[in-house]
Amino acid sequence: MSEIHDVVIIGGGPGGYVAAIRCAQLGLNTVCIDAWKNARGRASLGGTCLNVGCIPSKALLESSEHFFQIQHKISAHGIAVQGATVDVPAMIARKDKIVTTFTAGIASLFKKNGVKSVLGTGKLLKRTDGETAWTIEVTNGEATQTIQAEHIIVATGSVPRQLPMIEIDNNRILDNIGALSLSETPQRLGVIGAGVIGLEMGSVWRRLGAEVTILEAMPDFLMAADTQIAQEARKILTKESGLHIQTGVKINSINSGDASVTIDYLDADGNAQQLEVDKLIVAVGRIPNTSGLGIEENGLKLDDRGFIAVDDCCRTNLPDVYAVGDVVRGPMLAHKASEEGIFVAEAIAAMIKDGDESHEAIDFNTIPWVIYTSPEIAWVGKTEQELKAAGVSYKTGQFPFMANGRARAMNEAAGFVKVLADAETDRVLGVHMIGPHVSEMISEAVMAMAFSACSEDIAAIVHAHPSLSEVFHEAALGANNRALHI
Repeated sequence: MSEIHDVVIIGGGPGGYVAAIRCAQLGLNTVCIDAWKNARGRASLGGTCLNVGCIPSKALLESSEHFFQIQHKISAHGIAVQGATVDVPAMIARKDKIVTTFTAGIASLFKKNGVKSVLGTGKLLKRTDGETAWTIEVTNGEATQTIQAEHIIVATGSVPRQLPMIEIDNNRILDNIGALSLSETPQRLGVIGAGVIGLEMGSVWRRLGAEVTILEAMPDFLMAADTQIAQEARKILTKESGLHIQTGVKINSINSGDASVTIDYLDADGNAQQLEVDKLIVAVGRIPNTSGLGIEENGLKLDDRGFIAVDDCCRTNLPDVYAVGDVVRGPMLAHKASEEGIFVAEAIAAMIKDGDESHEAIDFNTIPWVIYTSPEIAWVGKTEQELKAAGVSYKTGQFPFMANGRARAMNEAAGFVKVLADAETDRVLGVHMIGPHVSEMISEAVMAMAFSACSEDIAAIVHAHPSLSEVFHEAALGANNRALHI
């Protein structure tokens, strides 16, 4: 009989590897199964986020922003640069080195904490009546092995949604993997989908000189964001960044030739249009990765959108089987997956040691969202349109970066911060930002909401001067008509 582990995690992304480390820290005998591997055939932990998602995209965004600043903005500081060029292969190599460093770092953390790492894809085998342990079949090429555990955490993440009329070849038709690996800047780049991936990848290659057209099926731009933020973002990304953004588009056909890709579509007015590009990025969202998990054999329940159905504590309908991250309901965000991984690890440890099954669920309302365009976009909590639809009485405080000394000194004064607070209790209901480094600023808003702060609480906190955070401070003051510098 093989060893029966306390926990097996299927998936080594932000949900899986963090859950594995936390399980081990809590004294549980833990195995993490993951299929990602590097060019040498060795495990490459970190999932989509680290290998072909969050981290490599931010590396390219940072590199391309430096180049864009030199070309278009640095002269405002009295600095002149002649003949600036970009070496795309060197930029890609830098991105790859960052990824390799962090995947190796996770492997080191596993070793430090005593997590066993197994390379391959995991399938849950049917548990017969009377069995207390689950058996997972792990396949790596032609080799297979089985691992047993009392508890299972499914953290298999998500995969790109496909368009029915074309296949991804990562030559001319690209998904996120191909978009992160181009060896040169295309002259004309098309992007289908104006979500986070589409906007970020479009921004990278636009900054490096590509003519970028983004086609979005939804009638409005960034419908998940606050409407005012979305409108400001579209204006800036169109006029200053040079992205061509069309919404309300219906794709009729996509034809890939030897030298270009042709997209035939209807615009928002129903007029037939045609776009010819050198490369096309398909970024129409992601779907839960449940293939090969043994769902049907075990009766693992999915919801009507194909996500693994879980309760507020991430428990599936199968005993001792949990699921976290992109494969379950909620925002498809790496930090959400990590928090769920920690939550489940601690729940399993408590149940094993104390029989305690009572745990406070994660509050999705205090999970921040960030889009790393220039300017950055970030928000947490409710949007104005959500509050209006719910009939909530609220007040608004807003302050522009244009009136902030630090932003003006940086020559990055576009955008604003908006605070939404309950009209009666003053409790903060949502914070929405577009501007420089708001990906860092949003955490103050998250903390405020997590501790049920009022806008007056934020207004009463001393913020350093000069700093970008003063814009948030002034917006909080503005919620009570007390803004000082506008």
